[in-house]
Amino acid sequence: MTAPVTFLYKSDPVRGRIWAEVFQRHAPEIDFRIWPDVGNASSVRYLAAWEPPADIAERFPNLQVLFSSGAGVDQFDFAALPPDLPVVRMVEPGIIRGMVEYVTHAVLGLHRDMAAYRRQQKQAAWKPLQVKTAAERRVGVLGLGSLGQAVLTQLTAFGFECAGWSRSRHAVEGVQCFAGEGELGAFLARTDVLVCLLPLTDSTRGFLNAKLFAQLPRGASLVQVGRGPQGVDADLIAALDAGHLGEAVLDVTEPEPLPPEHPFWRHPHIQLTPHIASMTQPSSAAEVVIDNLRRFDRGEAMLGLVDRARGY
Repeated sequence: MTAPVTFLYKSDPVRGRIWAEVFQRHAPEIDFRIWPDVGNASSVRYLAAWEPPADIAERFPNLQVLFSSGAGVDQFDFAALPPDLPVVRMVEPGIIRGMVEYVTHAVLGLHRDMAAYRRQQKQAAWKPLQVKTAAERRVGVLGLGSLGQAVLTQLTAFGFECAGWSRSRHAVEGVQCFAGEGELGAFLARTDVLVCLLPLTDSTRGFLNAKLFAQLPRGASLVQVGRGPQGVDADLIAALDAGHLGEAVLDVTEPEPLPPEHPFWRHPHIQLTPHIASMTQPSSAAEVVIDNLRRFDRGEAMLGLVDRARGY
């Protein structure tokens, strides 16, 4: 009798139980297990994890695919993974919808000066500020993957003048697209609200620094929903204190959570949220993974397959 193929889930167990229900309905032939209930380790063909266990090759000698339980894979140590092991990031509609909601809320709040009004409220100051039209506000998105394109589609619908930048060339309807280091300066110079949706790679660590901020128009704002290590904290505070940047909305930091003494907590021009911009929805996430398993069995390309050379 053939041993069952095991799918091992190593992440939030509450979400894992929802995954288990979805697998039972749609893929009952797969032995779905939640860490640390591994069962027969040699039967584990698929692993979904935020942080994989150590010695993954020795522990699971027949592992065929590693799935990230989230949209990113920067938490993986690729050097510790078998070089030929496919790694798949989470591509799930709930992630996209959540990110579009968060960024739209942040951009609209910055556009309509909500942070300034909150500061005025604390001072009991009734002071209307001049309202600009959306067409007068230039939004720029760093990163033109599925998240960046979805965000730009929503923002263009509000009438904002939108642009996007990525390392490779893209075309997005209604959006001015820039590509490569040679066009980064021009992209920044025309951006009043900068949204960072870049993946974390060696080339994006420290990307949001004093040099970059200096290329933005005076009074520009930042919405950071990429990854915490992309920002240089001291440079951001200096740019805000000097008035070169007007506001910053940060959903990601380094570390997470920030220690109580970190200056971000009390800075009057920083709005913080605890990495909640976008979260996977467990039911649809499991369905996406099952679809990818079917693709893998048919020899088709899986959605979200990571290019290790690029890091995403």
